[in-house]
Parts: sequence; C-alpha cells; structure tokens
Amino acid sequence: MSIDVRHDSAAHVFVALVDGERCFLDYGLSGTEMTIHHTEVPSAVGGRGIAGELMRAALATARAEGWKVVPACSYARVFIDRHAEYADLLA
Repeated sequence: MSIDVRHDSAAHVFVALVDGERCFLDYGLSGTEMTIHHTEVPSAVGGRGIAGELMRAALATARAEGWKVVPACSYARVFIDRHAEYADLLA
C-alpha cells in the first residue's frame, strides 16, 4: 500500500488521507528546531504503517532543511529510538 503524505508547511503538519480518514503529524518550528508534538492515526485505518510514513516524511524534511528534531510525542521518541539512521537529527 502506497501512502501519499503531504506537507503543509504553513500549518506545520504532515497529512495522509487513507480511506477517507485524516492521519497527521503536527510539529512546531523554532529557528532550525522541529518539535514533533503529536502523531494521530484513526483506529479505523491503524496498523498499516501510516504513522511510520508520517514520521519518515517529517524526518526527511528535517534532514533536507538542516533542522534538528525534538520528539515531544511519545511515538516520535520510540520511532527515532528504533531507527538509528535518524539519531543524528536529535536536538
């Protein structure tokens, strides 16, 4: 399953619409520091790796922009802990 994640930089959110359900990751940006506040995937579409795809999109954007990341969301913290390739992004 391909998940289309869109970045709304003005609203500081990454969004994926899956089977009509809005899944998102929201963040704050202060200078070059991205704080990931919340990741939400409705239970109706859970278990498909959507939150992981939202995280990958957010972290790819952080890397491309030269931002450091503060994983304030528990899911974000666990995701980065489990994927060492993103450890260099931690603020």
